[in-house]
Amino acid sequence: MARDRWCLQPLLWFTLTNLFQGTSAVEHVPALVWSTFGSLWNLEKKTHEGHIVKNEQLQTFLKPIFNQGSPNVVLFLQNELSVEDFTQYGPENGDDETFGNVQQFLETSNSSLVLPAVDWRAIKYLKENLTWTEIHNDLDHEMELEMDPSKPNLIVVKLAPVDRTINVKMAQSLSNNDKVIGEITNTLIRKGVQFSAIYTASRPSVVIRGSADRMLHTGRRLMAADSTRPMPYPPMNVTNGTDTCILFHAASLQLKVNGTLIDLTNDTFISRSVDTDSSMCSTTNVTLSLKYSLQQSPSLSLKTLEIRFMMRNRFYKVSARHWFTLDFVEIVQDEVNVAVFNVSSVSAPHQYSFHCQLVGTSGLSGALLIPANDAAGAWTITISEFQIQGFNVEDNRFAYASDCSSFFTRAIWMALVTSLILLYILTFGIHMIMQLTTNDRFDDPKGQALIVPQTD
Repeated sequence: MARDRWCLQPLLWFTLTNLFQGTSAVEHVPALVWSTFGSLWNLEKKTHEGHIVKNEQLQTFLKPIFNQGSPNVVLFLQNELSVEDFTQYGPENGDDETFGNVQQFLETSNSSLVLPAVDWRAIKYLKENLTWTEIHNDLDHEMELEMDPSKPNLIVVKLAPVDRTINVKMAQSLSNNDKVIGEITNTLIRKGVQFSAIYTASRPSVVIRGSADRMLHTGRRLMAADSTRPMPYPPMNVTNGTDTCILFHAASLQLKVNGTLIDLTNDTFISRSVDTDSSMCSTTNVTLSLKYSLQQSPSLSLKTLEIRFMMRNRFYKVSARHWFTLDFVEIVQDEVNVAVFNVSSVSAPHQYSFHCQLVGTSGLSGALLIPANDAAGAWTITISEFQIQGFNVEDNRFAYASDCSSFFTRAIWMALVTSLILLYILTFGIHMIMQLTTNDRFDDPKGQALIVPQTD
C-alpha cells in the first residue's frame, strides 16, 4: 500500500526542535494528525517552520479527514502541550518512551500530518463547533469507542492533566497519556475501523522559570507599562448583576497540599466550572470567591475548595489618591478549615489593575503570600502571570497595569553605583589635568644667565 508520510521520525523531531528555538509557545499548540486513509495531504502543503496555523487554515488541513463519507475522528485533547515538551522528552535527548506510541503512529499510518504551531483558538473552535462525544481516559475504552458506521463518529478523549511540578512527574504524565493514545488507537486498528486521530491540547503549556531567571524585587512598586504578552484565554469576570466588577487572569493556578498537586487552571479559565456566586463587590471592599467541586478526583480527600481574594480600596493622604490593596487570600477546605495568608506588595491606584509574573508562597515570588495561621502552613500556592482588578472595571477589559517589578532592581542599583564611581574618577582626572601649568620664564643659553634670588 502506498503511504503518504512526509513526517517520518527525523523530520518530525527536527522540525519540532527547530521551531521551538525560533518561536515562542505563548499562543499556539502543536497538533499531530494520523489516519488510516491514504494520500490525504500532499507534500506541497507542508507547513513551514515558524508559521502559525490560524483557524481557517486548520480547517483546510483537516478537511480531508472530515470528507470520508461517515468520518470517524478521535481527538486526543490534553490540558497543556507545547513544542518544548517534544524537544525535552524526544529522541534527541535520549528519551524514546515518552512519546513512543505517537511517534510510531506518525511513522506507520497511511497518512500523517504535523502542525508544530496551531493557534489555540483554532483548537477551541474545532471542539466547540462540532458535535463530539466526550470520554475520559479512566473509562472502558473498548466499550466507549463502539462506532456506528452509518453516521459520523466524533469522539474527544480528555487526557489526564500534565503534572509540571517536577520533570519526573511531567515525563510520567506525558508517558501515561501516550499509553492511553496507544491503547485506543491499537483497539480501533484491531477492529478494522477506518479512522483519523488528532493529538493536541486546549492551551499552550506555561513554563515557570527557575530561580536563576528571576530577581527578588524591593522598593516601591510604581506604574509599569502595559504588558504586551497576549493572554492564552480571556480573563474570568464577575458581575454585580449588571456590570463587570472583578477581572481575574492567570496563566497557571496551582495549589499543593500534603504533597498532592491541585491544578485549577482549566476549571477557572477554560471550562469555567468554578462557582463565583459568593463574590462581593462594593466601592470600598471586594471579595473574589472561587468555589470548586473536587468530588470527581478520587485521589483527593477534599470535596469542596474555595479560594478568596480580599481587596480593599482606601484613600492615602501622602499620594492624595485612592489605592487598592490585596490584603488576604483564604483557602476554605470543605467549608470548615480556613487557611489565611497575608499578602505583601500587591497594591495599585484604584483605577488600575495589578500584574505580577509570579505570586505565591515561594520566597522567589514577586508578590509573597505569607501564612497567617497553622492551617496555611500545609498549603503551597503558585500563580503565574497573575493579574487582577476589583475596582473601576470598564468595557470588561483590564486597565493600565501596575506591575510588581521594582522601579530600581539590584542590577540597576549596581549599574548606577558603578557609573557614579567611574564618573568620579573621570572628573578627578580631568580636574588634575586642568591644574597642570607650564613655566612662564625659560633660561636662554645665549643670553644673560637667569638669576633666581635666594631671599625675599
